[in-house]
Formats: sequence, structure tokens, C-alpha cells
Amino acid sequence: MTHSTETATADSPRAGRREWIGLAVIALPCLLYSMDLTVLNLAVPHLSADLKPTSSQLLWIVDIYGFLVAGSLITMGTLGDRIGRRKLLLIGAAAFGIASVLAAFATTPNQLIAARALLGIAAATLAPSTLSLIRNMFLDPQERTVAIGVWIASFSAGGAIGPLVGGLLLTQFWWGSVFLANVPVMILLLAVGPWLLPEYKDPNAGRLDLVSAAMSLVAVLAVIFGIKRIAEHGIGALAWAPIAAGILIGVLFVARQKRLADPLIDFRLFRSPAFSAAVAVNVLGFSVAFGSFLLIAQYLQLVLGMTPLEAGLWTAPSAFGFIAGSMIAPRLTRAFRPAYVMTGGLLTSAAGFALLTQIGGPHGLAVVVVGYVILSLGMAPVVTLTTDLIVGAAPPEKAGSASAISETGAEFGGAVGIAVLGSIVTAIYRSAMATAVPAGVPAAAADAARDTLGGAVAVASGLAGPAAGELIGTARMAFTGALELTALISACVSVAAALVALALLARAEPAPVEAET
Repeated sequence: MTHSTETATADSPRAGRREWIGLAVIALPCLLYSMDLTVLNLAVPHLSADLKPTSSQLLWIVDIYGFLVAGSLITMGTLGDRIGRRKLLLIGAAAFGIASVLAAFATTPNQLIAARALLGIAAATLAPSTLSLIRNMFLDPQERTVAIGVWIASFSAGGAIGPLVGGLLLTQFWWGSVFLANVPVMILLLAVGPWLLPEYKDPNAGRLDLVSAAMSLVAVLAVIFGIKRIAEHGIGALAWAPIAAGILIGVLFVARQKRLADPLIDFRLFRSPAFSAAVAVNVLGFSVAFGSFLLIAQYLQLVLGMTPLEAGLWTAPSAFGFIAGSMIAPRLTRAFRPAYVMTGGLLTSAAGFALLTQIGGPHGLAVVVVGYVILSLGMAPVVTLTTDLIVGAAPPEKAGSASAISETGAEFGGAVGIAVLGSIVTAIYRSAMATAVPAGVPAAAADAARDTLGGAVAVASGLAGPAAGELIGTARMAFTGALELTALISACVSVAAALVALALLARAEPAPVEAET
């Protein structure tokens, strides 16, 4: 006897060949979405040499994509419910392809910033459109969980192959080639999407409230901008002001939605305990996953001295671990409640983080690779099943809105994790480096070395004799110690999220029934 998650939905229609082929088509833009987040990091030195952006322009080139993705998700998810998920996906794919060409052939930093902004808006159509299409294409709960596992695995695959594809292109072509790689895939999606993907939309959807759309965009952008500023520059008025403004606009946004006949977000979705608890667990999981990934990337490059391509190759095993975890999640739910699978996954992630607390030992690289694979294996079922619960708890006509809430929660969780863990690392590093800079180093250079590990590496490269080795050694030890503490904190957060999943989701979800094997 085994458990099955098919209960009263046993009569749900099964997906056919068209739906499964359509899922493969849906995975294509998801693959590119995450590839675009990784290949740009490799291209930054090349485009910097060519376009010569200022430090502020370079920051916007890197950040504007993620900002506009996060800020546009809610609007795009609800827009898909109104005009049709397939239509929005194809419009977004066309815009993504055009923006990729504009980015590839940009001749000034401002042109590249504008192209990256358009890429972000276009990318915001991809995740909610594809996820809500899955909600409507796969009505059987077990099949939907498998499809969502494939959907999530495609993001991980993009992150894994991004450094490989980017590194190969940059050794053969100019920096713009990393953007042109998007174009053939988008052309393929536009060619086969109308034939393989069915159209779904809310038949009773009202008009899109543009004021609400603007409020959601400004609220999300302001909060994430403030959180990011805390991560980069510490706590200050310039960080708290946009966060406070964003929260205020967010409160007004919620109040407006409750008054509208056709709200941008139907907050009645949060009345479902399964929906609310899944969103909370999702946010907690992404907070530790995103924050740790950024810090691990810095450790590999600045402590172990790897190139971005080498660092990407050594983190690839964790991406494949995430793919494996996404694919085994549906199998696990046949034997156990999803809440128990998520609890076990979060505890597994906590074990991976616990291993990362030993990163300062003699086998730092091995600890990173093994620890990150373990936490990825544990986190993947959590992401898969919380996403499944979020879209499954919403009625089909609200799938786009639910998908947007899921993705926006992930973006917020990631931003908060980066800010909090990054701020902890920065505070510990600066404390350890307060008196570690050798005498005779110019004041400006000493301040740079005390500020960040990257600054210390740059300063040490200009020093002669034992002072250089002493400075870089101390700086790397300080950063590694701070990283170990954040790994411990992440392990504790993972355990707390496991308790939340066990306490809230086990009661909220339907119990599995016995099924003969």
C-alpha cells in the first residue's frame, strides 16, 4: 500500500501528448529567463571595456532587469488572466527577442540600460504566463506537480548552462552575442506556441485598473531598491525612505483592491490557509537560497581566486541537484503528504547550510560543492510544492494572479535574504578589518580595503612585499568567518521554515488516501 495525493480529483482529465509537448515549449523561455541572470555577469568586463559606463551606469545595467521583473509581475499575471495567457506569453516573447537585439547592438551605456529595462518588462510576462498555463493544461494534481517540477527545473538548467554558454560565446564573439543567443529560442516559441499551447483567460475578467498597476510597480520597486541599498551601503535614510514609501503605497494599493469590482489582485486568495502558508514558506526558502548564492559566488571568486566562468562551473553541480530535487518531488508526494516532503526538504537544506559553516577549513571548495548540492536537493521540492499549492489553491481563472503572487514573493524573499545576509557579512567583515590594514597604505585605499573584500583584493594588488599577503589573508579570513555565521543563520531559518510548513500546511492540505499498487 502507498499513499497517493489523488483524492477527490481522481476524475480530473489526464493530459495528452499535446500538453506534454506544450510543456517542453513552455520550458524554453524559463530557461532563457535564468540564463540572462548569469551570462551578463560574465559579459560585464567586456561591455565595460567597450561602452565605458560610469560606476552608476554599470550598476543600472546589472540591476534594472531584476527591478522591472519584480515590479511588473503582478500586473503581467493579472493581465494574462484578462487577455489570455498564451497571447501575453507570445507578446512577451516577441518583446524579449526585440529587446535582446537592441541590447546586443547598444552603442552607449544608456541604450543598454533602456534595452535591459525592456528585457525586464518582457521577462515579467514569462513566469506568470507559463505557470498559469500549466495550471490550466494539467488538471490532474499529480500531473500538475510533475509539470511544475519540470517548469522549476528549467530555471535551474538555465542557471547551470548560462556560464557555459556565456563563456563559450565570449571566447569566440563580442559581448553582445550573449543577448543574441535569446533570439532563436524566442523565434521558435513564436512559431510553435500558437499551435501547441491552448489559450486560457478569465471569461468574466473586468478592465485592467492602470492606477493599481502603477501603484504595484512603484511599491515593489521602492521596497526592493531600499533593500538592495541596505545590502550595498548599510542602513541609512536613503535606504529606509524608499522602503517606507513603498510600504505606504502598498497599504494604499491593498485598500484600493478591496474597493474595486475588478481588483488587480484578489486578496480573497489569502483566505485559503494552504495558499497563505505556501507563500510564507516560499518567501523564507528563497530568502536563504538567494542570499547564500550571492555570498558563495563572492567566496569562490575573491577568496579562492576563481574567474566568473570557473565559479559558474563549480556551482553547476548545485543547479543539477536542484533539477534532481524538482523531479523527485512528485514521486515523494505519492508516499507522503506535501507538507511532510517540504519539512524534510527544509531540514535537508538546513543540513547543507550546517556543512557550509565549515567552509574555512582545509577543504573549502569541497565543502562548498557538497554543501550546496545538499541544500539544493532539499530546497527544490520545497519550491516545487509551494508553487504547486499556490497555483492549485487558486481557481483556474485566477491562475495568472496567483502565479504572479508566487513569483513576487520569491523576488521579495530573495531581495530580503541578500540584504539581511549581506548586511551581516559586511558588518562582521568591517569589524574584523578595522585595524587590519598595514601602516603606510593611503587613507582612501585603506577605507576601500576595510569596506569590502573586493576592495581589499584591489588594494593588495598594488602593495609590495609581505604587506600585500598579510592584507589579503586577513581580509579573506574575515569574509570567510562572516560567511560561516550566515550559513548558521540560514540553517536556523530553514529549520524555522520547516516548522512553519509542518504546523500550517499539514492541517491546511487534504490528507492523502490509500491507493493500491
